[in-house]
Amino acid sequence: MRSPSTSGQPGTEAAEPIRLHPGNPHYFLFRGKSTVLVTSGEHYGAVLNLDFDYGKYLATLAADGLNHTRLFVGAYVEPEGAFKIARNTLAPAPGRFICPWARSDEPGYVNGGNKFDLSRWDEGYFRRLRDFVHQAGVRGVVVEVNLFCPFYGDAQWDISPMQAGNNVNGLGDFGRSRAYTLDRSGGLLAVQEELVRKVVTELWDSDNVYYEVINEPYIRHVPRNWERHMADVIVEAEWGFPHQHLISRNVANGKAQVRAPHPAVSIFNFHYAFPPATVALNYRLNRVVGDNETGFRGTGDTHYRVEGWAFILAGGALYNNLDYSFTVGYEDGSFPLPADQPGGGGATLRRQLRALKAFIESFDFIRLAPLPSVVAGDLPEGVSAQVLAQPGRQYAVYLYRSPKDPADTRLELMLSVPPGRYSAEWLHPATGSVESVDSLHHPGGNLRLPAPRFREDLALRLLGTPQ
Repeated sequence: MRSPSTSGQPGTEAAEPIRLHPGNPHYFLFRGKSTVLVTSGEHYGAVLNLDFDYGKYLATLAADGLNHTRLFVGAYVEPEGAFKIARNTLAPAPGRFICPWARSDEPGYVNGGNKFDLSRWDEGYFRRLRDFVHQAGVRGVVVEVNLFCPFYGDAQWDISPMQAGNNVNGLGDFGRSRAYTLDRSGGLLAVQEELVRKVVTELWDSDNVYYEVINEPYIRHVPRNWERHMADVIVEAEWGFPHQHLISRNVANGKAQVRAPHPAVSIFNFHYAFPPATVALNYRLNRVVGDNETGFRGTGDTHYRVEGWAFILAGGALYNNLDYSFTVGYEDGSFPLPADQPGGGGATLRRQLRALKAFIESFDFIRLAPLPSVVAGDLPEGVSAQVLAQPGRQYAVYLYRSPKDPADTRLELMLSVPPGRYSAEWLHPATGSVESVDSLHHPGGNLRLPAPRFREDLALRLLGTPQ
């Protein structure tokens, strides 16, 4: 039973939230099951955009076999036309934006309606947030609740409730660079702290939630001490709760090595992480490494499929493609993307990512670890491989070419595996089709496996019984 959300006093009855797997902390444990999170989700505005039918959206994710979505709380919102995204869910129509703070009686919010009162909560917003998380949970979808986002330009700052022209509290009367600081944001710091406490208290008993402090802080040089402070606020707010939720840090675009991590952070998320070198750079942390945003490579499916497959087969545990086919009026993910849309998405890509999720789940994957040395000899020019293995028992191999340079490829794959009996199954990620299943006895040395012809990518499932 849910403790009354307005009391601020959570009870004791709550399921344990998603957590790191105790047997292999590079993966998740969710509702008693080893878990990877794979999705192609909308642009983070499902709750703050009153016109978005999130029930239909979540039903579509579940029907597509995906299990993750990313959510912005509402301290950040975008104007129409931002980043040239058509029908952007993070850009509600005038008067259709809802956020944690209540509207005042004073007109003048720049995108329609009254200004905000940063000293009062909008309980209608929190009912919507809780219902979204509940409906996601019923469908087995895990929600990343992203609390803040830097203001990329004045257009985003000018529409934020924290900007002075949009609130009645006289807060935020300065440039956007001061919004997230410990010593230069005036009363905004206390407002932000209270927002964090309110959100984590409202969602105290949600087992399908984890928190990310801020999206892409590195893009606008948000101070690390502010980010670490907000992680501390989450920890403090959940002190005494029956369970604590995981905390994520968005580290970098591409790749970076995490140094001096906050002790409460368990997920290290990257954006546009292809090639997936960042997984190997941070595997030593014994925490989840994720790729929780893609895009800006056109509307085709190939790059986003290859990025997802390569990242998960490198040892990542979370992949979220930014899917622009989910919009108001097209919550089933069927919006026809204009040619100049900065990213992709759609039903075909979601099927390809469903195949990825099913592929990794076909293994006892918590016993797998990256082992690229299994591939013996040289691969053809332009071909790369990612390998997860439990030597002698199970091997997950992904072969791919750069999405910019696809070419018909046929090769003989040589794998350094111990003697034993093996079954080999080839899968085409673009279609999900199985090319062949072979049983063979391997006496020792390098196992030679002629691969089917492929153009962009190919996966191998090799299961063995060692002698």
